[in-house]
Amino acid sequence: MAVTVVSGALSGVDAVPIEVEVDLLRRLPSVCIVGLAASAVKESAERIRSALQSAGEAFPRKRVVVNLAPADVRKEGTVLDLPMALGILAADGRLPLGALEEVVAVGELSLGGVLRPIRGALSLAMLARRLDRTLVLPRANASVASLVPEVRVMGAETLSDVLACLRGERVLEPVETAVQASEGGSHLVDLAEVRGQVVARRGLEVAAAGAHHLLMIGPPGCGKSMLAQRLPTILPPMSFEEALATTRVHSAAGLLSEPTLVVSRPFRAPHHSATVAALAGDRRLRPGEVSLAHNGVLFLDEAPEFGRSVLEVLRQPLEDGVIRLSRARGSIEYPASITLVMAANPCPCGLRGLDACRCTDFDVARYLRRLSGPILDRVDLHVSLQPIDSGDLFGAADGESSEEVRSRVVAARERQRRRQTVPNGGLSTSELHQVAALTAEAREALVLGARSYGLSGRVATRVVKVARTLADLCDEVEIREPHVTRALAFRPSLE
Repeated sequence: MAVTVVSGALSGVDAVPIEVEVDLLRRLPSVCIVGLAASAVKESAERIRSALQSAGEAFPRKRVVVNLAPADVRKEGTVLDLPMALGILAADGRLPLGALEEVVAVGELSLGGVLRPIRGALSLAMLARRLDRTLVLPRANASVASLVPEVRVMGAETLSDVLACLRGERVLEPVETAVQASEGGSHLVDLAEVRGQVVARRGLEVAAAGAHHLLMIGPPGCGKSMLAQRLPTILPPMSFEEALATTRVHSAAGLLSEPTLVVSRPFRAPHHSATVAALAGDRRLRPGEVSLAHNGVLFLDEAPEFGRSVLEVLRQPLEDGVIRLSRARGSIEYPASITLVMAANPCPCGLRGLDACRCTDFDVARYLRRLSGPILDRVDLHVSLQPIDSGDLFGAADGESSEEVRSRVVAARERQRRRQTVPNGGLSTSELHQVAALTAEAREALVLGARSYGLSGRVATRVVKVARTLADLCDEVEIREPHVTRALAFRPSLE
């Protein structure tokens, strides 16, 4: 009689249920695994055979047929080792069938029967909660899985422990939810270390307060990278739900070597030689840099040096907060709620406006045109930086610290949370009309500025979003003329 064990497999950052059906036939001993299984899954037969023998269980001398349903979903990885081993024993009458009806089993088996850590423990825990079953997985992943509310987790060190528990011979110790905190970015820096650049510091604060995207243009050495690296230090702390969502993405990408919870805002800074697959996701549908920066910062230094097709990948995530991949293996959607920061030189040599620059106007225009209009439209804040005077660099006092700026950012975000569900940068047009009340003078300044600068409808709407954030930083309900004027000042000189 065929036996079914429920397991799970990762599909992007989500887990989908997999039914492992096992039947034993009176034919020549062999193992047949069907159901669109990858090579790593098919190789599990020998691992399971050795693991069962190490646990004191004989491998059946029959033809073992394993069907992985649904058959049209490709199964990869080694998380199906444990459910297949349990299914073989249950089909052979050595495990009570009732014990398998309430569990979701996942885990990789070593030849000695030890359960090795797996990817995507958080997603699998959410699947078990959705199915109202107990999650059985390696103990190394149990503390992370138990972070999901209202889920029953059973962590085991070996296959023998799982068998003893299912047979009622042993009760596994409860899982502790305390996990090591994994820093998502470099937080050993402080905004007080940045000298001068008052306008850029203000732009950084506005970007953090409203989740706005930022473009900084200036010569080499003026502090663009330094400012970008300090943006995570002034962002609000991540909520528990945000930490879970970010950890799910990093776990699905296999970046967490230990059971950790990402509690700090991620800071991802890919090199300008990165490909579309590196930024968006590869052919195996694993998350790219955009998704790994979810709930954090994606920094593109030397942005014009990135490939045109690479930059255009950002259109959808900047607008929708998600990225949808379509590859030969299928389609997947990843979360990509990011704060984008781009840095660029004013010309190919980087010395535009200085005596040493020899770039022609044509060279400058061709260089800056690598940043397309649609991408620039989606970036709310554009800041021009100038070289720092030596007097400011060595003689000026320290500026405000990250903690001081962060307190204002947190207060502004709290006002937005009470008023709406998302930060100002993520408001839709209809939501913006409800929360962005402009005074008559502010509306007149906006119309005049839009006409003078030739702003598109999208850009004008984003100007209002920035003005709303400036008003929140000042704790004002209405958007006044100074807020609109300052927001217009953050528009690019490229347009």
